[in-house]
Amino acid sequence: MDAPLVTIGLTCFNAHDSIARAISSALAQDWPNIEVLIVDDASTDGSLACAHVAIAGDPRVRIIRHQHNTGPGGARDTILSHANGEFVAFFDDDDESFPSRISTQLATLIAYEQRTGARLVACYASGIRHYPNGYTLSLPAIGSRGVEAPNGPGVADYLLIYRRRTGWCYGSGTPACALIARRTTFTTVGGFDANLRRVEDADFAIRLAMLGGHFVGSAEKLFVQYATSAADKVPEKDLEGQLRLVAKNEPYLRSIGRYYYARHWPKLRYWHFKRRYGRFLLELVGLCVRHPVEVTAQLYATGPRRLRHESRMRAGG
Repeated sequence: MDAPLVTIGLTCFNAHDSIARAISSALAQDWPNIEVLIVDDASTDGSLACAHVAIAGDPRVRIIRHQHNTGPGGARDTILSHANGEFVAFFDDDDESFPSRISTQLATLIAYEQRTGARLVACYASGIRHYPNGYTLSLPAIGSRGVEAPNGPGVADYLLIYRRRTGWCYGSGTPACALIARRTTFTTVGGFDANLRRVEDADFAIRLAMLGGHFVGSAEKLFVQYATSAADKVPEKDLEGQLRLVAKNEPYLRSIGRYYYARHWPKLRYWHFKRRYGRFLLELVGLCVRHPVEVTAQLYATGPRRLRHESRMRAGG
């Protein structure tokens, strides 16, 4: 076919209630040349059986089962190692992508390559997050607005220490569930770090940024993310992942004088989420002593929005 093959990679772990919906949205894509790779990461709840029913013998689909759980990074690396597509897009097992997602993101990515000559390009989709109480949150894609797409180490600075550049649209960050890129881009970056159970998508984006990568996004909302709870979606796991990410980037962070900031801001967030306000204040004082300007700017930029978000998650609407 004239249309390049796109591999849709769908990771699955204990998603009995949502995997059929995710598979259906992958198979409903209006792009005419796709393959769907489903990696069941050693589910224990019957997800694999649900997946087999959902694909109904569709020849475009392959299912790979892990004997041992590897986490999302390992599952995505399995997809990359088995992908035949020129492009690879990742879907999550509890999300629903609209039929035009692949075609819209590909048009955005290829147009950017042709306009700029850039070859390491990651394209993200805008979306919507639904919470169980009815509250919805818009998820604009990084690079979906503005004259210049975020690129290079400046993106790593944002992900590690929230350093922002004027005119760049950072959107909702760099979630893998919204990502499409050339398979060669994933290969060049080195895929995902299977040792990270959380923030493995930010780690991929940081390594791409350090190689001079470009981050573009589709302004159109192309997927729905359903907020769910799971054993790995807790503050302790988030903090562990963030600290491991900082440790991986310690030499760079020390070179720009921001290692302490990058290591202690996640701790500040953690104590806020745990409502341990004494520990929160201790972390805040330590940060303010060393980086008063940066701390004040980040609190002003993110604090009110975070409090409104948490209030709406509790109240709904």
